[in-house]
Amino acid sequence: MAIHPIEYRYGTPEMRAVWSEENRFACIVRAEVALALAGSEFGLVPAVAADIIREKASRARLSRAKEIEAEINHDMMAIVKAIAEECDDAGGWIHYGATSNDILDTATGLQLNESLGLIDAKLRSLLAVLLERSLSTKHLVCAARTHGQIGVPTTYGLRFAIWAAEVARHLDRLVELRPRAAVGQLTGAVGTQAALGKNGIEIQERMMEILGLSPVEVSNQVIARDRYAEYFMFLANVATTLDKIGITLRSLQRSEIAEVEETFGKKQVGSSTMPHKRNPIRSEQVCGLARIIRSSVEPALQNNTLWDERDLTNSSCERVLFPEATILADHIIRLMTTVLKTLTIREENVRKNLNLLHGINMAESVMIRLAEKGMDRQQAHEVVRVASMDAIAAGISLEETLAGNREVSACLSQSEIRALLDPERYTGTAVRQVERLERKLSEKYLKA
Repeated sequence: MAIHPIEYRYGTPEMRAVWSEENRFACIVRAEVALALAGSEFGLVPAVAADIIREKASRARLSRAKEIEAEINHDMMAIVKAIAEECDDAGGWIHYGATSNDILDTATGLQLNESLGLIDAKLRSLLAVLLERSLSTKHLVCAARTHGQIGVPTTYGLRFAIWAAEVARHLDRLVELRPRAAVGQLTGAVGTQAALGKNGIEIQERMMEILGLSPVEVSNQVIARDRYAEYFMFLANVATTLDKIGITLRSLQRSEIAEVEETFGKKQVGSSTMPHKRNPIRSEQVCGLARIIRSSVEPALQNNTLWDERDLTNSSCERVLFPEATILADHIIRLMTTVLKTLTIREENVRKNLNLLHGINMAESVMIRLAEKGMDRQQAHEVVRVASMDAIAAGISLEETLAGNREVSACLSQSEIRALLDPERYTGTAVRQVERLERKLSEKYLKA
């Protein structure tokens, strides 16, 4: 019976598979095999036994480990026994020189490595969509808003580019994070490697080389959880970027703005009581699940404050945190990619909102030109500010109030004023910024 929504509602099949009980078990088995092989190279485990373990360990079954755990009440030792049963006399060499968390934390490293690979690919797909939309809308001038109020113009291309640059930074963070988070250890009961003999460091390095993981430099009984805390902060950071995009799209889909719209299916229902509704439910889902992902950061940080060489308070917590936060983060990356790829932009409403204030939002353009013509910049600001307030109060255009202002008309002709109030002419380097960013990010992240 499914209980948690990541079992049936949220998540991609591939990421669910990474954090499934079956894959967790398989990663533990892989770690035990790598331990035996590395140990055999340094004379810790007989070579014949290591070969048998490599050949037969994969026959071990999770169901059998659960049967044993029900008897002995120790999950790791139950898996050791389940593997040993499949390896004949070589089973006695399973787990030799290791403690539970050498294997469990190393298995987590394998899962993190898989997870970061999937997230990397999805972030690149999201980046590709953002860059494509940025290029295709680089000339689409729109009303920018600060404090929720219309400001000078921007472009949709620049908006998408800003989000693309942020996603690219997450890809950089992922590359930096991976060797710190996707690690394994073989340090024994309290970190001294006493059970491994003089070659403990070398055996650990070889074991991790076999598994494709970085080895810890030092540890106690567990890998220090600052590594995992960084991973959860990375997920929270990515989720917050998606949350920011979702909030913007939801705002722009408001009925009174209506510049964008999530794709809406032919038979899709928006409300059980209001038949007309076309709600931005995907963006809302992204924003909602981002809250859950961010909530993983605090317990992840607390998991680093264990007693002495370790206690067990992190274990139960991490059984929830890792699959939940990772599966949800992966899910909302894919969901937001779909939203952006299929997003409809209502250009007629973009133009309507751009001209909603009848030129008042172009006040800066006039102020700058007056200063260029020789008027003191502060005086120009006050002249245009007063004219703007008069236009708002009278419900007329800024062009009308400026035309009647002697200080302005002494510097600017009517045709100059009209040109200065054209939003299409006041987007600065927005197009160049988009084109430059697209070239840079495509070259770095999207070309094989």
